[in-house]
Amino acid sequence: MNTMVVLLAEAPAQLLPAREMMAFTLACHILLVPMGVALPFITLVMHYRGLRKGDPVALLLARRWSAVMAVQFAVGIVTGTVLSFEFGLLWPGLMGRWGDVFGLGFGIESWAFFLEAILIAIYLYGWRRLKPRTHFWLGLPLPLAALMGAFGIIAANSWMNTPQGFTLDSSGTPVGINVQQAIFTPMFGPQYWHFVVAMFLTAGYLVAGVYAVGWLRGRRDRYHRLGFTIPFTVAAVLTPVQFFLGDNITRQIFQKQPVKFAAAELVWETDTHVPEYMFGRLQEDGSVKGGLRIPQLDSILAGFSPDTEVTGLTSVPAADRPTVAQANIVHWAFDIMALLGSALILLALWYGWCWWRRRDLPKSRWFFRCAALAGVASVVTVECGWVTTEVGRQPWIVYQNMRVSEAVTPTSASSLWAMFGVVIVVYLLVFGAFLGVLLKMRTRWRLADSGSARALADNPETDTPYGPRSEPAGAAGGGRTPGEQS
Repeated sequence: MNTMVVLLAEAPAQLLPAREMMAFTLACHILLVPMGVALPFITLVMHYRGLRKGDPVALLLARRWSAVMAVQFAVGIVTGTVLSFEFGLLWPGLMGRWGDVFGLGFGIESWAFFLEAILIAIYLYGWRRLKPRTHFWLGLPLPLAALMGAFGIIAANSWMNTPQGFTLDSSGTPVGINVQQAIFTPMFGPQYWHFVVAMFLTAGYLVAGVYAVGWLRGRRDRYHRLGFTIPFTVAAVLTPVQFFLGDNITRQIFQKQPVKFAAAELVWETDTHVPEYMFGRLQEDGSVKGGLRIPQLDSILAGFSPDTEVTGLTSVPAADRPTVAQANIVHWAFDIMALLGSALILLALWYGWCWWRRRDLPKSRWFFRCAALAGVASVVTVECGWVTTEVGRQPWIVYQNMRVSEAVTPTSASSLWAMFGVVIVVYLLVFGAFLGVLLKMRTRWRLADSGSARALADNPETDTPYGPRSEPAGAAGGGRTPGEQS
């Protein structure tokens, strides 16, 4: 009988809905993570430029981005809270047995979450109410709080990939817990920096993409130029860095999680002179159908030599490795991530070349078309990265220590499917509201930029930060004087 069918038949009935629900909520939440981690930094870069050069356009952009930051954070509260509940509700075996070992990471993330909420509130409140430089300095801890939140999550996830910091007693219960070792696992450093840089370049490309679309539609004013240049420059500088970080983490996976590496590269038998397959599909007999086969390249990439031995999937029993279907999912996710990452490097080099030659943006509309799509491409690479990380670890929820099937809730499958349906409806409503709010904000800002007196009267917050407020239409002596500051 087909190995995959046998393994699925042995799995608890509730495992599939639990996995699907977790995958859905995580995939949705991660759409918000790049903006949550990196938008505060990009906003403060624009804010600093506005203060340093006395640039009202830069300050206006920073203020508007801070409003988007707040809305995005509010939506992240919902999706992040659902994920927190799911860890306990769907995977009680994991939290009950291992929570004392790796739970500190979630604690750090929670503290960072609350700190970031307070700092965002202060930053939003500070526009017009604090002195400009005081306001800026109070915003500086925001990126640090975001990085601390990422620290906590990656610490927990890297522990699940390379668990350490404990010993097991005769009953299999973890004892002798060393929290420092549990946080700083072998995969923590490579995974953390790869993740953080991915968040920053994704946020940069997403924000720049909005203004690239405006540029393509003929909005060539300084507002769109500056709104594009600052975030795109941040992303373009980090893209080549991410290439080396990605190469490093792949090599770390090769050394520390060889079976996951075998799944990503479709390596069936342990051998040297292993070829690299671009896409293609692994078959049950170990052959690869379709795709582009490059002789010896996988061994060269793994160890800089064709004589490098690469561990194959058959080095462990079928029950201890990803199924053929899971290996194909990991392989395609990994190849899509690498392909899109390479395309972003070419886009960054195009931008860098034009800026170095002329100190100006590229003139080609094709560049801005690509830039408009770069944010979406970056989000896809982030999603693919998490698929590679999580699916490639199967069947383990704690690598080589606990299977996913051992951690799953005893709740009936029908109840989980019903709960999954409710979660989908809630997420559609939340993301629909999020999109509606963003579109409403964009409309009000455009009206304000067009000089609509009604828009300024209805929404005085669109005025230039730290500058005089516009007098409402029809006001007679009741508005602020042009020189009056908030």
